[in-house]
Amino acid sequence: MTMTHRRGRPVLSALSAGIAATALLLGLAGPAGAAPPPDTGKGGPAAKAVKPVREVPPIQNFGTIDGFGQKTEHERITRAALACAPGAVPGAAGACFQPTSIRQLAGADGTMGAIGAPDADQVLTEAAHCDGADYLNTPGYPRTRAQATSVLLSCIAHLKGEFDRGVEKADVLVNAAGAVSVSDTDLSSDCTFVLGVAGRGKCNAIEGFGRALHGTEDFYSHSNWADQADSRSAIGVTNPPGLARTGPAPFLRLAAAAPSASDIPGDLATGCFSLNPWGCGKRITHGVLNKDNGTIDPATGRATSPTTARGQVAGNFNAAVQTAIADTRAQWDGFRGSLIARYGTVRGQRMACAMTHDDPARDCR
Repeated sequence: MTMTHRRGRPVLSALSAGIAATALLLGLAGPAGAAPPPDTGKGGPAAKAVKPVREVPPIQNFGTIDGFGQKTEHERITRAALACAPGAVPGAAGACFQPTSIRQLAGADGTMGAIGAPDADQVLTEAAHCDGADYLNTPGYPRTRAQATSVLLSCIAHLKGEFDRGVEKADVLVNAAGAVSVSDTDLSSDCTFVLGVAGRGKCNAIEGFGRALHGTEDFYSHSNWADQADSRSAIGVTNPPGLARTGPAPFLRLAAAAPSASDIPGDLATGCFSLNPWGCGKRITHGVLNKDNGTIDPATGRATSPTTARGQVAGNFNAAVQTAIADTRAQWDGFRGSLIARYGTVRGQRMACAMTHDDPARDCR
């Protein structure tokens, strides 16, 4: 997920995802003709597409990604949460995302989407994936509860910043008279979501929301919020306790006021991640705690065949995925509410409509 989902990501391996994403950006992977040309920031296709190099088969078909043990978990979680079912329409309130719009948010063959952007350009940014908030209530543990809580609050602040940026960038989607901007909602070519490249208004708004979702989805994979410890082993650094919570974390609601330290459960932990084999010392690591990888049905959200050790314990992978799906839906509800709170009911609802419809100039009036 990172589920990462460190793509994932949804539920994934951070380093391999970053390598794969970098390869995609450099034109080393991806089937020719799999996707429209990228956003140039001018509402039209890029002048010249990069020719793919087919000699690198392990990193083709990024959804977020499919390869290196990952199975586009972030994409699949996001689609299960927000994609319109066949024949369904988003409605004026933007209840779900139509095919081209969900492609920009969740990714698909040939594009990582906004949800995958942090795995491309923030793969080692701790706050983007909610890593490093590890704590174990045992004498001598190298991190205090206060230190772990501070790291988690920094993650939430970072994600709130991305979320709020998406709300801010939505301003150009609908003018003061309530008319949808044709140029800023055009999706005739894919958006570009990495390395600070600005594009059309809809792309920019989706990017803020997608980057925020990446971190919130990762939280459920990288933490012990929804999982359980292995009952066959003693509780410790290699088998931390699980909180077994069944609903989204209330302190992670990005549309709400920032949480305080008292809102964070005392036994909550996310894993320490480091490229240095000795970088995490005697702390709970990402490798121990993550439930990043497995198979997720993008239509139903059914999660099976987990491949990480923690994910294989007591249905932990499925629990992390289901909680991430529920949270993703709640974050979109919060995003729509934030649009209305900032821009008023008429403009705010029309902005949500424009973000979810593939032809908003026609459908959002």
